[in-house]
Amino acid sequence: MSMPLHEIKKYDLDIKNATTRIVNQLQAPYSISKDTIASLLLQDDQEIFELVKSKESSQRVLEISKIVNDLKNSLDCPIHYILAIQKNIESDKLLRDVIKTSEEKNHHISDFINKLTINPFSGFIILALVVYFGLYKFVGEFGAGTLVDLIEDKLFTAHINPFFNWLIGTYIPWKPIQDLLANDYGILTMGVRYAVAIVLPIVTVFFFVFAIIEDSGYLPRLALLVDFIFKKIGLNGRAVIPMTLGFGCDTMATMVSRTLETKREQIIATFLLALAIPCSAQLGVILAVLSGHPAALAVWIGFMALIFLFIGYLTSKLLPGSKPSFYMELPPLRLPSIGNVIVKTYSRMYWYFKEIFPLFILASILIWIGNITGIFSMLLSIISPVIQAIGLPSEMSSVFLFGFFRRDYGAAGLFDLQQSGLLNGIQLVVAASTLTLFVPCIAQFMMMVKERGLKTALYMAAFIFPFAFLCGYFLNKILLLSGVSL
Repeated sequence: MSMPLHEIKKYDLDIKNATTRIVNQLQAPYSISKDTIASLLLQDDQEIFELVKSKESSQRVLEISKIVNDLKNSLDCPIHYILAIQKNIESDKLLRDVIKTSEEKNHHISDFINKLTINPFSGFIILALVVYFGLYKFVGEFGAGTLVDLIEDKLFTAHINPFFNWLIGTYIPWKPIQDLLANDYGILTMGVRYAVAIVLPIVTVFFFVFAIIEDSGYLPRLALLVDFIFKKIGLNGRAVIPMTLGFGCDTMATMVSRTLETKREQIIATFLLALAIPCSAQLGVILAVLSGHPAALAVWIGFMALIFLFIGYLTSKLLPGSKPSFYMELPPLRLPSIGNVIVKTYSRMYWYFKEIFPLFILASILIWIGNITGIFSMLLSIISPVIQAIGLPSEMSSVFLFGFFRRDYGAAGLFDLQQSGLLNGIQLVVAASTLTLFVPCIAQFMMMVKERGLKTALYMAAFIFPFAFLCGYFLNKILLLSGVSL
């Protein structure tokens, strides 16, 4: 969305008058200037509104609300957009007064690359190269392939797990305690192995790539590039930031979705994150297990893109609200600073591991409780017919149960099954697609409740659960009927 300077300037007097009238209504003492409070009230800052509501009389609060609403109704675009453009104009004026620029060769190169990244033709070619080399080759093949094979196979499977099984079996005579700590679903042999050997290498590599992309200034250009597509699903280009971050951790991305301007956009973004965006561990494992089946990988990518756009489009039609606007400053393109990249990677990896490690331990304990009480077996028997109906072996039932605790936990289970050779090409793509669409993990669901409310989160989960298996069923039937070999 863009607007000529004269269009912006014609609103100056209206905004100044509204600001003055609001300031005159503010009689209580505040720790920040009343002009700032008035500006924030005009931009629908709920925290400031609650502060004013607690300090001023109800009559004054009503009058302030009337001033804000009257100004909104008199303008052709959102107040926050106009104020942002005004600030940008003032900033540019200040910069022109104090900064002198010189034409250098590097500027020409930077401008040329900048044009390539936002051009619809070359921009999507660059995006495809970033996805191929950054995600598929580096995260999928190196992170989920080379690193996981090295740590999981050469270290845990060959040495650490057998040692724990021997140690626990030798010194702890009670079978239930042995199963809690070791054997198939033990804290040490499965919980720690999944967290350290499978998930941690993948998310570390992903956050490293993400930090490079972020530090280079490419993300705002990607937002500008995909804005026209996102407008079709009720979002704007700014939503590319939580969506991209969702490929690292959907829980974190759900929290970041609060930066989107309207509640409608926040709900759509949260829903699509819960439904169609795989976290880094899921993505890495899926890229790894499908790397030996290029056609299956292409089907998975196409199917997930179709679901993302189709459900986003339907959701935007069902949810009331105005079309989203888009404005974003483009920072200069630059070579990423290795120091910044390392610090960002470490901080995100540390935060993520602090979150996932206790949950993986908790998941192992819950599975152990489910095993000794028979609940786990009962749940598996309930899920197993559904799993078989979508063309997967019953062994996949446990993977979906794992996925409920954490998406990356389920992805690690899929990795184990693929390593055992139980799944063919069609089953791999059906399993990967259904698992990606499957209900959000506990951590993400709790964040959805916090950000969007319990009722909204429950509605989303209630839709996603049957929808995931329905998509898996139809995808399996279509692939079998088409006679393709993946």
